[in-house]
Amino acid sequence: MEAVVIGAGVVGLACARELARRGFETVILERHGAFGTETSARNSEVIHAGLYYPTGSLKARLCVAGRKRLYDFCTTHAINHQRCGKLIVATSTAQESKLAALQQQGLANGVDDLQRLSAAETRRLEPDLACTGALLSPSTGIVDSHGLMLALLGDAESAGASLALHSPLQRGSLDANAPGMVLESGGADSLRFVAKLVINASGLWAPEVAASLAGFPRALIPANFHAKGSYYALSGRAPFSRLVYPLPEAGGLGVHLTLDLGGQARFGPDVEWLRDPTPGQPIDELDYRVDAARADTFYAEIRRYWPALPDEALTPAYAGIRPKIVGPDAPAGDFLIQGAAQHGIPGLVNLFGIESPGLTACLAIAEHAVRMASEGQAG
Repeated sequence: MEAVVIGAGVVGLACARELARRGFETVILERHGAFGTETSARNSEVIHAGLYYPTGSLKARLCVAGRKRLYDFCTTHAINHQRCGKLIVATSTAQESKLAALQQQGLANGVDDLQRLSAAETRRLEPDLACTGALLSPSTGIVDSHGLMLALLGDAESAGASLALHSPLQRGSLDANAPGMVLESGGADSLRFVAKLVINASGLWAPEVAASLAGFPRALIPANFHAKGSYYALSGRAPFSRLVYPLPEAGGLGVHLTLDLGGQARFGPDVEWLRDPTPGQPIDELDYRVDAARADTFYAEIRRYWPALPDEALTPAYAGIRPKIVGPDAPAGDFLIQGAAQHGIPGLVNLFGIESPGLTACLAIAEHAVRMASEGQAG
């Protein structure tokens, strides 16, 4: 076997597509019975412009590059999407300096279509919004994440890749007799094979997968923090045609209003840190239940920018979990993409902390990871 991708989320599928299109014989190992059942299926489905992240960071570079690729991919593959735009709102004059700083951050990252709006200009676009000013991001959009993953898998399979479901990775080790790694996959039909290139795209479980590889330096496995985010659906139709975000908060982008492709509004996610991590130790299965009582804290947050939100209008929708590698008391972390230059194992690339904007950046992440794996194996 030439290449193995561990994890069939949106980033894993994009990596498999990139490998197969470059001519590598590729297998995707997925522990569940379907692709994209965790983080990739439990998010806001937003195509981000790339304005939030520190200039020069992987998140900034790969989001901006990936957003352009993603819109093109959606168009050529007839994936349902909409470039609806987003308003980031200041709800007090004290917040307007933060809005200006965010615009400058976006410009430094290459997001050159941001527009500052006054309160009156914002209300002309969205009359029900309450704010002192806003930043309009015309490049922000929404996408059918399942349709995107289906198209990525279709491209990968057309180029010769195959998807192995119910196939969790059990362990791996360096092959002493040939270049590559010996991998053992469990499930009903266990597999044991040697792969020259391995991309660990297992999302929430990436640190555990790295820990299962014999000989991998434990000091290079990051802590595995998980931050749950709950979403609540709005009863009735929203009076907005664009996404509405408050200014970012610690751990996330605040309780924002997103729309699905049918126009239904949902609010979230909030940030609920699940537990303290122990590097390399397995974690329990995750609880995606949405506590209806958590919606109580949403009303005050939402009414800062939409005062007319009716009482009892929010109902539990779904929850997602962010695969974080820094905790609640640390600044937001960057993607951590490790290749042979970092860990010394030719052909292996670990993708750690691929949270938002991972969906937006999936095609750019794939190109970056496959290039690192190929160069590391060749070296």
